Amino acid sequence: QVQLRESGGGSARAGTSLNISCVVSIGTYTPYCMGWFRQAPGKEREGVAVIDGDGNANVAASVLGRFTIARDKIKNVLYLQIDNLKPEDTAMYYCASSGNCLSLVDSDYRAWGQGTQVTVSA
Repeated sequence: QVQLRESGGGSARAGTSLNISCVVSIGTYTPYCMGWFRQAPGKEREGVAVIDGDGNANVAASVLGRFTIARDKIKNVLYLQIDNLKPEDTAMYYCASSGNCLSLVDSDYRAWGQGTQVTVSA
């Protein structure tokens, strides 16, 4: 069973950058499909960036140009770089894996982390 653990969230000012990460724990198994989702208070969870094992990525149009997804297959770590933070980026960010590759639909993913909170102040 894949175990995912996010870290790196916190409070930041608008206009700054943040890098969050997700460690995958399952021995030597590397999920082929992984991604980042977020859920703001009172809103549904939405996909922001996903990546497959070959490095192909799909980034949501709403964050394109500010969010960059990357993965270290050797260390089994998934990253999300968020640049030019905006207050609307405030949300719980979740790492997910083992889904329909490059899909931004959360129901396509089976394994989830507990999330890391990102709070952006103006």
